[in-house]
Amino acid sequence: MAGGRRHAPRLREPQDESNAAGGVHNNSVENSQHESYTEPPSQSSQYLSLPSSPTSFRRPRVMSRRPSNAEPPDERTSLLGGTLRTSRVRISSAHGSPRVPHLSRNQSYADSIKSTRHHSRANSWGTRLIQALSDRQESSMADSKGSQYPDDRVWYDQFTSTDWVHDSIADAYRVKALRSRKDFWGRVYVAFDGAQGWILSALVGFVVAVLAYAVNVSESTAFDFKDGYCQTRWYFSEKICCPHGPCTDWRDWGEVLNGWPFGEKWTEFAVYVAGVIGLASASCLLTLTTKTVVPSAYRLTTLDENLAADPAGSPGNNEDDGTDISPRQSVVETTQPPMIYYSAAGSGVAEVRVILSGFVLHGFLGLKTLLVKTAGLVLSVASGLSLGKEGPYVHIATCVGNIACRLFAKYDRNDAKRREVLSAAAAAGVAVAFGAPLGGVLFGLEEVAYFFPAKTLFRTFFCCITAALTLKFLNPYGTHKIVMFQVRYVVDWEYFEIGSFILVGILGGAAGALFIKASRYWAKGFRRIPAIKKHPLFEVVLVAFVTALIGYWNVFTRLPVAKLLYNLAAPCDERDNNLEDLGLCPDDISQIPPILLNLLTAFLIKGFLTIITFGIKVPAGIYVPSMVVGGLMGRFVGHVVQWVVMATPEWTFWGDCSKTGATCIQPGVYGLIAAGSTMCGVTRLSVTLAVILFELTGSLDYVLPFSLAILVAKWVADAIEPLSIYDLLTEMNSYPFLNNKHKPIFTSELADIVPRVRKERIIDISNSPVVPALSLRTKLELLHKAGELDGGLPIIRHGILVGLIPAPDLEYALDNLQDEGSSLCLMASVPTIDDSDDGAPDPTDFTPYIDPAPVALDIRSPMDLVYECFVKLGLRYICILRDGRYAGMTHKKTFVKYMRELEEKEGHM
Repeated sequence: MAGGRRHAPRLREPQDESNAAGGVHNNSVENSQHESYTEPPSQSSQYLSLPSSPTSFRRPRVMSRRPSNAEPPDERTSLLGGTLRTSRVRISSAHGSPRVPHLSRNQSYADSIKSTRHHSRANSWGTRLIQALSDRQESSMADSKGSQYPDDRVWYDQFTSTDWVHDSIADAYRVKALRSRKDFWGRVYVAFDGAQGWILSALVGFVVAVLAYAVNVSESTAFDFKDGYCQTRWYFSEKICCPHGPCTDWRDWGEVLNGWPFGEKWTEFAVYVAGVIGLASASCLLTLTTKTVVPSAYRLTTLDENLAADPAGSPGNNEDDGTDISPRQSVVETTQPPMIYYSAAGSGVAEVRVILSGFVLHGFLGLKTLLVKTAGLVLSVASGLSLGKEGPYVHIATCVGNIACRLFAKYDRNDAKRREVLSAAAAAGVAVAFGAPLGGVLFGLEEVAYFFPAKTLFRTFFCCITAALTLKFLNPYGTHKIVMFQVRYVVDWEYFEIGSFILVGILGGAAGALFIKASRYWAKGFRRIPAIKKHPLFEVVLVAFVTALIGYWNVFTRLPVAKLLYNLAAPCDERDNNLEDLGLCPDDISQIPPILLNLLTAFLIKGFLTIITFGIKVPAGIYVPSMVVGGLMGRFVGHVVQWVVMATPEWTFWGDCSKTGATCIQPGVYGLIAAGSTMCGVTRLSVTLAVILFELTGSLDYVLPFSLAILVAKWVADAIEPLSIYDLLTEMNSYPFLNNKHKPIFTSELADIVPRVRKERIIDISNSPVVPALSLRTKLELLHKAGELDGGLPIIRHGILVGLIPAPDLEYALDNLQDEGSSLCLMASVPTIDDSDDGAPDPTDFTPYIDPAPVALDIRSPMDLVYECFVKLGLRYICILRDGRYAGMTHKKTFVKYMRELEEKEGHM
């Protein structure tokens, strides 16, 4: 990100002194802060999150218009109070005259070499390293004046969007300035600038692998603590303590307590239940420390014609009665509860996808989230809940990438460049989760990456290889495998099994789609119970208790999900010491029915537990749990096929298979294929999953069955439920995600979403190019109340669009004025005969901040064209013309809301 001006957080809960350096609010992708901010100590660890102001630290004025809050803010506190701290840096822009123009440090522009040399506070790499490892504070809402007005929506408008075009132009100016030096050191700087991407890729891959190793080793030991401990080394898991099976070094709790107080068997059960609840509760309590509250007093909408300033609460009144509503009218008190989210909860993949699409999501990629999620993940997986660690690896890796970007200004100050690193980091998370570097690259391309240039592809591949190699050398499981469920098949499949593979794909796709429907029903039903909604820890305790109660007695459901998946997918091999004694390898046909009964019971239990576990407030992934449910189902089908072949050996249809006692039928293959098919039904990954399964088995022989089953699973899942699990989370949380992979059927024109032109939303310079600063401040406040913190004000002359000033730049320019009350601001270039120039820029000259060529479309443009502009160009807003004259402006968030309503309407048809 550009420049040196940073936000001073204003509307926040005070934090403990111990957290002052690191901060309680995690850094979003957009923010970068180079100055620490310390708040008074308090008992509260919760913090408020509001949309960041496009400006940063402001210079304190002699006469401040913003009184400080004496009391800690709550949901009824005005968002506009608070103290301000400021600093100023101006940076270069893509627009303006040949001289280096002076622009604000907003969320789209990057520093030039010139501005960095004179103004950057990050004057040493060591300083940047320290700052990278410290959590930067998030800002509160825009520092405008007046009151906030209640409306019906806040979640969209918490996010500001990235302008890809401006980021690209700003980086081009930076590179041009860098390459203008032809001396030796200039060439060194150019070489180092080009190497920064590779350095970050290697660093991110290495750190992600180390974190994955720490989680893998820690959770296996903590998981076994529920059953007992190792006498020789208490920090050893049971497998490491007794590598060759039962031994005297491992002691169960029933033996340790001598059967007190319930007898040995029931004492072990009681300790197990207490362990599950205790570990899950500890994970939840950690997660709750990342609580972020959006006060109910803040209700905004980008489609409100009254600009969220109607005290009567009557949006949609489009009649122009000639009366303008004052932004300082009294506010109707709202009784709605504050909106709350937890940045460390869940898998985080949906949020990473939203961030990479170009929207700011507060608190999801900071240092605190990284630490809390890593520690909480160890506890949640060790508790034995039906969840996995593979999904959170993507979020953890992206946090690492975001923090690493702070080391280099090239990535720290440019959102588009930063997202190249974040895409590579997310892919590295999948690489360490499944031991699949190629699958990680495809995951980044297919699922999370919104913009994936060719050079990013190769750097992503390098990052994934680095992560996989590092984890291979660390050897977390002592098996020289990156993941526990990596298997090898030595027997090829038979042609008659193709029908069975297709059947498994159908069942897996249907199971994944039904899981999504069940999750929606559970979230809208059970989680809306007031006690559950108000107390997340209560839900976690209930789920943990149910999991321990019904999962303890089944040999399958008691195992860790990764170990269970390995046992379901691995071929029967007596030499494999990693296989548990689960009775899954029948010697004759009479042993198959009991296996089928156990698998069916485990399938029903695991499916139910996975549904009620998904969405609780602990770090939790859905990848491996969905694969386990599918693996149980696939193993069931595999044993059925095995039973049929063994029961009818005389059928010539089986070929040579019947002569080998049905050993050619490998139920583990069916288990792994069904696991991939179910995961496809849940996530809608296709090529990525086929490659991941191939890398897990290392066998080219089974690429065709894997691909065929996943292809069928995706067709079936799309037919039953069009949304993936990430689409469901995005929809239910109202994340402002503009889907670039699914375009609705547009039959309308741009005119359908264009609001009427209001004089409060334009700057009219028809009579004079000079505009009072107070008038500009009022218009800026109205933009903020409408949620368009990253919007802009078009500049109109006699009805013709002659430019546009972005809201972040306008706010910065106004803050630079010494006397805003009496200042007149120049909004257009005019000839002058004044030759006196002291070399200092005139703060009332706003022309360097103006975009002279904003993107504009005719009001009759088809909506498909509007969609392509927002998706492919990454614009924040589009100006609308009618026969060459200004007719309005539409914001990206307005278009997102329109698309959401259109999709809902299509769903009801």
